[in-house]
Amino acid sequence: MPYRRLPNTDLARIRALRSAQDMGEIFSSSELGFSFILLRKLHDFLPHFELALKNHHQAIAEQSIKSKEYNERQRKARLYVSHFIQVLNFTIAREELKPEVREFYGLIINSQSIPTLVKDIKLIEWGQKLIEGERSRIATGGNPIYSPSIALVRVNCDKFRDAYNHQKTLQSNTQRFSEQVAQRRYEADQIILDIWNEVESNYKDMPEDERREICSRYGLVYVWRKSELDRQKQLESAKLSTLNLPFSTSK
Repeated sequence: MPYRRLPNTDLARIRALRSAQDMGEIFSSSELGFSFILLRKLHDFLPHFELALKNHHQAIAEQSIKSKEYNERQRKARLYVSHFIQVLNFTIAREELKPEVREFYGLIINSQSIPTLVKDIKLIEWGQKLIEGERSRIATGGNPIYSPSIALVRVNCDKFRDAYNHQKTLQSNTQRFSEQVAQRRYEADQIILDIWNEVESNYKDMPEDERREICSRYGLVYVWRKSELDRQKQLESAKLSTLNLPFSTSK
């Protein structure tokens, strides 16, 4: 005997809810397999659930689309920050600047290492340190560093910071819509369970095959267990073998 399987995906939940709603439009309240109260609850809930899913999918899609632009701006900002520090180190190595100038940028005086720029927030922080450090050094009478200039560093760091803030907003929106969907999903499961229980109870006196057929129209899903499917196949195979047996005819 097949068992009833509740929806386990949002698409299946929508399908089940719509099937029940369609039956509510076909039958009068006295003929419907579940209560009018549940039907009203279904009508009120379904648009909100569909809207929550739509908003969530759109938020994910927008975040995905913007991620390519975000990654490119991240790459260029990291490139300009690291190259500026490298040029600064080359300038010091040529003795055009003293090692002490590294202090302007928050760098270790006697180290030529480039700070770790893997984390986005660190990349933003070091970009700002370089911009402020170059401004402070030039204010004391120093000559600007070129290739890249601090202006190019600023432009690319500003673009990345804007992209970073926008990406954070998108992530926040996606999380918020995800939480809304999770809440609606719980409500959907409760409504589906209540409808299915009432439908099966309403048609409980019908023959099993007819009951499953009418319940399926309300969105109920029945699934055969593997052992039952194997048994059915064995019975059908045995029946087919019996039908194919040769019969002797009397002479």
